Amino acid sequence: MEIKNAISKAKKNDQIAFNFLLDTFWNDVYAFQLRRTQNENDAEDITIQTFSKAFDKINTYNDDYKFNTWLITISKNIHIDLVRKQKKSIQNTSKDNDENFLDIIDDSPSPEDKIITEQNLAKLLRDIKKLKPHYQEVINLRFFQELSYKEISTELNEPINNVKVKLLRAKKLLAEIITRT
Repeated sequence: MEIKNAISKAKKNDQIAFNFLLDTFWNDVYAFQLRRTQNENDAEDITIQTFSKAFDKINTYNDDYKFNTWLITISKNIHIDLVRKQKKSIQNTSKDNDENFLDIIDDSPSPEDKIITEQNLAKLLRDIKKLKPHYQEVINLRFFQELSYKEISTELNEPINNVKVKLLRAKKLLAEIITRT
């Protein structure tokens, strides 16, 4: 499949075209993020977010530019946003005092927070059970058992790109279920 053809099909929600684009450009975006973050997990997460955002906004893609450049720009912006959030979080958790020492805010959850977290986890598990079994399995392996894509690929006896796409779809479907309830 030619890239321009795949893009036009993807704009019409053709899943095969999405898979083709993901397979074609995954390594470029992942390698770019790996150089920036120096962390495989962060690079994978940002790459997944990149493709998710790109596929959601595929209709805004301008054919005058290379698709790869467009993806890298999205990826770079996602990474910049994450760095900004981390910096803001660090600034909010500590402040300078008159006596020139840092007053660190206690971030440990209160008993109320723990109960809310448990209730949210229970709701999340109920929502996950609404997914098809193969999506439940890939969510479980990635987020609860914390396996890498390679380990999940071995566990499921599937190519790694299938695992990536399946996880992307599972997360998207789960987000739709969560926002509906």
